[in-house]
Amino acid sequence: MYTRSITLAVTALGLAAAPALAAPTVQAVTDLNLRAGPGPRFEIISVIDQEASAEIQGCLENGSWCKVSYNGDTGWAYGEYLTGKVAEDYIPVVSQQTTIETGTVTYENEDHSGAVIGSGSAGALAGAIVGGPVGAVAGAIAGGAAGAAVEPKEEVVSYVRTNKVEPVYLEGEVVTGVQLPDTVQLQEIPDSEYRYVYVNGAPVLVEPENRTVVHIAR
Repeated sequence: MYTRSITLAVTALGLAAAPALAAPTVQAVTDLNLRAGPGPRFEIISVIDQEASAEIQGCLENGSWCKVSYNGDTGWAYGEYLTGKVAEDYIPVVSQQTTIETGTVTYENEDHSGAVIGSGSAGALAGAIVGGPVGAVAGAIAGGAAGAAVEPKEEVVSYVRTNKVEPVYLEGEVVTGVQLPDTVQLQEIPDSEYRYVYVNGAPVLVEPENRTVVHIAR
């Protein structure tokens, strides 16, 4: 049985004198995948729009995934890209600096329902995603860390979608602005300055010089 503890977000801060959150909601700092389970190997069931609000039910006690509801769907999103408003600032829900208190509940899923076929929902990951928008979130208005997104030509997106390659699974979540480790092999695109790869089940365009994700071909 796969059992993990998660933490329930509450509407107060750890210090009694600190201001409380107005409601158990969070805001996405970038377009963010909503997955069927707490991990990169679970299928994407929806996308939380940048700056959109979602209701939070809790986060993993020893991890970065949070259970949230958005537009009628309930799933799991990577908490480092979710923020809660405190006074005039937005603070990451999951970070070493967060001041948001938590409680605990459990997650149980014996058959890993929602895991991507052939990937499994457990097992070793091939490294970790580097950096990304989260570094600019603390103390900033949500949305100011959207990453280096571009709008590629339709033929480029079509090529990436139709020429699928074996996905690589990395710790974290793929969003625009993150960097991929050197161990990830990038694929060429005819007549394009970009490269591509499937990361955590999602096809992405990459700037090859700095290995930054610039577009997710959802």
